[in-house]
Amino acid sequence: MLLNPSNWFTWTAAARLLDILVIWFVIYELIMLLRGTRAVTLFRGILVIIIIKIASWYLGLETVSWVMDQIINWGVIALVIIFQPEIRQGLERLGRGSFIQRGQTAHDDEEKLIDALDRAIQYMSKRRIGALISIQMETGLEEYIETGIDLDADVTGELLINIFIPNTPLHDGAVIIKDNRIASATAYLPLSDSNLIPKELGTRHRAAVGISEVTDALTIVVSEETGEVMFTRNNEMMRNLTQEDYLNYLRKQLIPAEPERHNWFLDIVNRIFRGGGHK
Repeated sequence: MLLNPSNWFTWTAAARLLDILVIWFVIYELIMLLRGTRAVTLFRGILVIIIIKIASWYLGLETVSWVMDQIINWGVIALVIIFQPEIRQGLERLGRGSFIQRGQTAHDDEEKLIDALDRAIQYMSKRRIGALISIQMETGLEEYIETGIDLDADVTGELLINIFIPNTPLHDGAVIIKDNRIASATAYLPLSDSNLIPKELGTRHRAAVGISEVTDALTIVVSEETGEVMFTRNNEMMRNLTQEDYLNYLRKQLIPAEPERHNWFLDIVNRIFRGGGHK
């Protein structure tokens, strides 16, 4: 039976739309995967090479165009080598189905993070144990993570406390939390040169202000002199925070108040990955 031309046109349009949506989804997930990593900077360089290639082709610069062709051809191999950690991470996330299940346990993970931070802050503040903890938000902290000791550990109050106990190997420097995990300890953060920082505040406070000047990271400081709790973000310094104050702030910053939207497509795919919808 022959298809009606109008039906054929409808199916063709639907297939093209699906094709576009799939490509858009892949590009979006790639951007989310690479956001905040060194890959972003390298991709800017790739963009410059592509622009030079197009310009040389348009202007008839054959030698420049040939050089750009060689860079592009060999660059594919170089990119695989350079981005090997990011590619492995992406494949692992894809294998775990984390692209699909990302939003299902996000709030639970963030509540656990807040609870761990609260227990650590309360313990260290009462005993005047100095601490510097920076939480990655939208802007990546990879260049600062690389200055510390890699941990890739679950965030617990006990671990944070042990890290900052004086005279231990990891107590000096900052702990950086990324994706609800401790990415590194003893990391170096940029110090602020601002004259607005009170003179009584020390190096940890200047580092907290410094990272807030160049990124949108949320940084926590516990003073070893007074036990005072200070937060910084977006070049804003919040001092003398009570437990209620900082818990409200953490929940506001880490758990966006967005209405939950049911995505039937992801729900169906998730059921398939989990082996059906049996409860």
